[in-house]
Amino acid sequence: MRRNTLILLLWLAIGAAAAGQRGYFNDSTTCSNGATIVATIAAGPLNYLGVNPKIACTVPKPSSLGYRSAIYSA
Repeated sequence: MRRNTLILLLWLAIGAAAAGQRGYFNDSTTCSNGATIVATIAAGPLNYLGVNPKIACTVPKPSSLGYRSAIYSA
């Protein structure tokens, strides 16, 4: 295994450990929670230096017109 690959795997493992210690894997999986987990894992060892990434996202709601109304209104 190459040195860079080993460093990357170690970086991600430390980030996953930080996410686990913060209890992110125990919460329900929402858009915001999933994004926060990914950001925490990507931050890796920086989590132990004070980085605490939190991501907030919203998912658009479907139109109230429905599929059939959208086709015939065009």
